[in-house]
Amino acid sequence: MKKFILLFIFFGCENEIQLIPNIKNQIIIPKKYYVKKTNNSIEIDGKDDESDWKLAELSEDFIDIEGVKKPYQKTNFKMLWDDQFLYIHATLEEKHVWGDIKERDMVIYHNNDFEVFIDPDGDTYNYGEIEINALGTEWDLFLDKPYRLGGKANSKWDIEGLKSSVHINGSINNFNDIDRDWNVEIAIPLKEISFLKKEDQNTPSHGDIWRVNFSRVQWEFQVEDGKYQRKNNDGKLYPENNWVWSNQGKVNMHIPENWGFVIFTENNHTLDDIDKKLFDVDIKQTAYALFREVMFGNLNYLRELSPGSEIKFESINFNEKELISSFKKTKKDFEIEVRQKENFKRSYLIKQNGILQKNEF
Repeated sequence: MKKFILLFIFFGCENEIQLIPNIKNQIIIPKKYYVKKTNNSIEIDGKDDESDWKLAELSEDFIDIEGVKKPYQKTNFKMLWDDQFLYIHATLEEKHVWGDIKERDMVIYHNNDFEVFIDPDGDTYNYGEIEINALGTEWDLFLDKPYRLGGKANSKWDIEGLKSSVHINGSINNFNDIDRDWNVEIAIPLKEISFLKKEDQNTPSHGDIWRVNFSRVQWEFQVEDGKYQRKNNDGKLYPENNWVWSNQGKVNMHIPENWGFVIFTENNHTLDDIDKKLFDVDIKQTAYALFREVMFGNLNYLRELSPGSEIKFESINFNEKELISSFKKTKKDFEIEVRQKENFKRSYLIKQNGILQKNEF
């Protein structure tokens, strides 16, 4: 395929080339969660015994991170918010609750843990991550951009006012019994986390949408010298399980464009206009899928074309829409444009930095 493309470029016919992008299985449509507002106080004790928690929507069961295998233990979450905090309560089924990391900001996912990823403005840059193990040890960290684009984790970033607690139905680090589950409750200060937004740093109001995902890291274990340990074979660790709320498509939580949509709602407001804010999701996610394929996948060779080269992709039929897309090699790197065939007034452009922008004509 690469030789075929370069042959046409040599004869100056690059604008006539059409490629068939094999990306349908890479277009991820994220899940949605409508988080209700509460006017009552929530005690952060790991329990969900306040009356408002009974009214909060329970999430779907977590799935495998690649969306293929079914986890052997259930995980669910629910959320609430008020003017100060975003509240999260998660229940993790677990027959053997254990943990040994006690120091804050250590690498918590070396234990079984629960993880929260938040990008308040949804541009895939400047996002926060919170990890908690069954001992209640926290790790909060900040990334300026995803690892795939050269981002680096900053563990010195602490969310001022963050609250969390763990409640165990069973015991911890006792391999002689069978436990039921462990529960994580978190209160994330909205003022602090809103500083991650590039422009409007106001705390959320009805109808605002943040990109959020949740992950559960689950290790196979063995007991040695009376203690739980991650299972290994001659010193080589068994791979961990990664269970998530919204499908990531591959074993990588740092694909922010595939995180779910968390939609803030208030009971005295209508929901009619909220879904309109999620228009063109399939077109945007197609643009992201093409971006990943050009940056890191089978279409990576297109980046070697000479500046000014343009490639038209064969149209993609997805969710009953025909999507038209193209690739253009620029002096700096590349641009990908995607639009619905019937709509000439709006398209989406994504460049090598991975940031999506809307073009309206």
